[in-house]
Amino acid sequence: MKAFNDLADFSNEEISELIALASRLDKHPEPEALKGKVLSLLFLSPSLRTLASFQAAMVRLGGGSFVISPDMSIHGLETRPGIVMDGSAAEHIREAMPVIASYGDAIGIRAFAERKNINADMAETEFAALTDLVDTPYINMESAMNHPCQSLADWKTMDDHGIPANGGKFVLSWAYHPLALPLAVPAATLHMAAKRGMDVTVLRPEGFELPEELMQKARSAAASSGGSVTETDQRGEAMQDAQIIYAKSWSSTRHYGDRLGDQKLREQHLDWCVNESWFGNADKECRFMHCLPVRRGVVVADEILDGPRSIVIPEARNRMLAQMAVLHQMLGRSS
Repeated sequence: MKAFNDLADFSNEEISELIALASRLDKHPEPEALKGKVLSLLFLSPSLRTLASFQAAMVRLGGGSFVISPDMSIHGLETRPGIVMDGSAAEHIREAMPVIASYGDAIGIRAFAERKNINADMAETEFAALTDLVDTPYINMESAMNHPCQSLADWKTMDDHGIPANGGKFVLSWAYHPLALPLAVPAATLHMAAKRGMDVTVLRPEGFELPEELMQKARSAAASSGGSVTETDQRGEAMQDAQIIYAKSWSSTRHYGDRLGDQKLREQHLDWCVNESWFGNADKECRFMHCLPVRRGVVVADEILDGPRSIVIPEARNRMLAQMAVLHQMLGRSS
């Protein structure tokens, strides 16, 4: 495996094999599988689970890792292209990136969307510019429009909890958040559930429609896997017989890059906080998922997070296991 960038690059059979490997490594550890291997981790945006889970994964497989972020560089790290470097930063990403990559056997890269120009972010302009600078295997730890590690963990989580693929009902719901957040997780989650073969409904207020390109990608995945993709702003309709509700906030695509316009629109929807009343016509065993971190009482009520519907903790642990499988395939002896 030379890159783990998008679940769309893998067949459902290959994804199932990765998930099976993750489960096997959990039950039967291989503490020397990556002995002597090093993973470079570049974080151009902050993280808790992604950082900790990759470091833990490498240790459990017998390898090691190191972390670089702009705040850690004693010289300051400039990322803007075409800039005259007469400010505080003394090092540019164009030099730093290949050096960092050369110290490891693979590199994980995390770089959020700039959220200024939606077309540039949809084209993954910044992330592609980074990967073009390295010739080692790389892992997308979150880019402008993708988060494949989260999606692989989410797929495994649903398998673990017996949520059916074909015929399973999955709701991706927008939720209120005081900040305009990136589209990476909702985009990746939508595609993942559709590729799994589920009947997916995107539930969102008017003005928070996902870009048509992302919807079409999901529809194509659903068509190949026997699923479906619809969208609505009607909560009762969306939640009918739902087995999973996955809550996540994202920026208004109508006001992309316009902070004040986005804020004015989102503040009309303070009531989009998932609580038990949302589950009235859902499947009685409907589960709640979220990538974390999550704001209690804003995105979701305590009664859901602390109750039997929530599977966010095993979902988060599966990040480590799913990434162990990816690293094993990428850096193991048979790779």
